[in-house]
Amino acid sequence: MSDTRAVAGNAVEAGSDFAPIVARTEPVDRPIEPVAYDCVRLCFIRSGTAILFSEFGTKPVKPGDVAMLAANTLCGCEPEGWASMTTLYLDNDFVIDQVFWQYAFMLPDRLAAQDFASTRYAEPTQLLRLGEERGGHLTPRLDELVTLSIDGPRPERFYRMQALFFSIVDVISPYITVTNTRTSSTQRPTTRPAVPRHRTFAPLRTEARQAEELLRESLAHRWTIDELASGVHLSASHLSRVFVEAFGKSPLAYLTMLRAQELARLLRTTDMTVAAAGKQVGWTDPDYAGRQFRRSVGLTPRQYRSMIRVPARA
Repeated sequence: MSDTRAVAGNAVEAGSDFAPIVARTEPVDRPIEPVAYDCVRLCFIRSGTAILFSEFGTKPVKPGDVAMLAANTLCGCEPEGWASMTTLYLDNDFVIDQVFWQYAFMLPDRLAAQDFASTRYAEPTQLLRLGEERGGHLTPRLDELVTLSIDGPRPERFYRMQALFFSIVDVISPYITVTNTRTSSTQRPTTRPAVPRHRTFAPLRTEARQAEELLRESLAHRWTIDELASGVHLSASHLSRVFVEAFGKSPLAYLTMLRAQELARLLRTTDMTVAAAGKQVGWTDPDYAGRQFRRSVGLTPRQYRSMIRVPARA
């Protein structure tokens, strides 16, 4: 691990206890190589100027700018002399919960919220230009959030942290681009895990990201650990260890989760039979598909489809 990557990781791992929101303010006085986290990041430029490079390209940033980065998205930074930024690290499940409750009047369940978020916030990276004055108004809230975050998870301060976070999102949300359909080459769905994972945010190993992409891109393939490890040039045991550290579960368990999420989407949005939908996600045995789905979701596929009651679409 490079020095810059180690610094980024240590900044988040300063508190060993899990928290859905972690805030850190850091000086940036040297280039930071592109690094990805398995969480959503909001990076607020506080002072100085820098160049950010990510999926939005290479962009100059200054005070009042905010970079919004989806999970598993690489982003690097090169300061123009010196800069400082405050970064909010947000657990994916926490973010999905906010989307679900924000649109609870129109969403049947939390799994539907994942699909909705992937469509509405389809751009994996966005640069929000709030302006220096408006960004400056957020300074006291960001500083307090950093202080509370450094102190570690404290139940008695949970609602204060929530209030600070919501007040910040209320200011930046008008600047976020939302879409109903994916129209650009950079837009991509980012299905989130359904089960919360209580663990510290940390940079993702490149091999872990590559393995996750292979699983997602070939969902129905009959993957083995050896084949997946070969695809990212690691031994099977090394890949298993790296993947669990990154995503909180083994590659095959993660594949089961992805298949269950896709099967849920097909049950909600198509009139495919359970057998056909199961086959499309890689479960050729309908009984096995039903057992795996129930283990992941808590309902059989038929119970889930009946509960959702969403008109089928071809």
